[in-house]
Amino acid sequence: MLCAVLLGAAVVWLARSRRACTDRLAIDGRLCYHEDVRVREMLSRDRVAVIAALAAPLALAGILVPLRASFPNTDAALALLLVVVAVAANGNRLAGIVTAVSAAVWFDFFLTRPYEQFSITRRADIETTALLLLIGVAVTELAVWGRREHGAASRRAGYLDGISAAAAEAVAAGDSPSALIEMVSGQLTRLLSLRSCRFQYGVAGLGRPARLRHDGQVVAGQHAWNVEVGGLPGDTDTELLVESGGILQGRFLMTAVPGTRPTLEQRVVAIAFADQVGAALAGSHPAVGG
Repeated sequence: MLCAVLLGAAVVWLARSRRACTDRLAIDGRLCYHEDVRVREMLSRDRVAVIAALAAPLALAGILVPLRASFPNTDAALALLLVVVAVAANGNRLAGIVTAVSAAVWFDFFLTRPYEQFSITRRADIETTALLLLIGVAVTELAVWGRREHGAASRRAGYLDGISAAAAEAVAAGDSPSALIEMVSGQLTRLLSLRSCRFQYGVAGLGRPARLRHDGQVVAGQHAWNVEVGGLPGDTDTELLVESGGILQGRFLMTAVPGTRPTLEQRVVAIAFADQVGAALAGSHPAVGG
């Protein structure tokens, strides 16, 4: 019964994930083939991970049944924990948690007395089962956090590599920085979900906008602005200063969509974009002290 419930929950989650991903790809009628392929591969991998989460602990517990009288069941719990770690490292949060629950259930059923019953009579077995479940969930959360951080670092590196390459090409071709500024304006608009973004040479503080500082924090007036709670300021523009070697080159003046809440990571990437523009402008545009 418990496995049926877990399987049903997994199927519902995968169906919702597939529908959500398809909806995101179909916004404004534009469906990117390569992104669709990537999402399909991700959903296929998730499906395999959930199936493994349900089947692997059961299979391992079944293999250990003939040997259960010859070694402590704590050793069997460690073997099942390895399965949890393997699935969590290659699957997702749902798969890892399902594996932890499945491992605890089949450990109880096959490897604790009385055998083939969902019943535990010894305190040590209860503690081992609880630890198996708790450690499995903890390992899953650590694995999910690690994958999320790795993905964030990869996205950040991709953004910066793309802008660095564009800046290098512009310099090598002798182009004016305006092409790079236009490109970065578009990147900032997409990255921070802005309504508009425009560049102004040699200007800072004009009009008293909020400011995105180089530590990723936003200041409005004399006070720090909590972007995570309130989003970017909607009643005023936000400026991002463009500098090189401490010398002001200009600013990006950004108008946010109300309720937009860019993460600290996204804001740090936006600052890196501005630094690239500052480096490109330093040798081609008259600096303005500020």
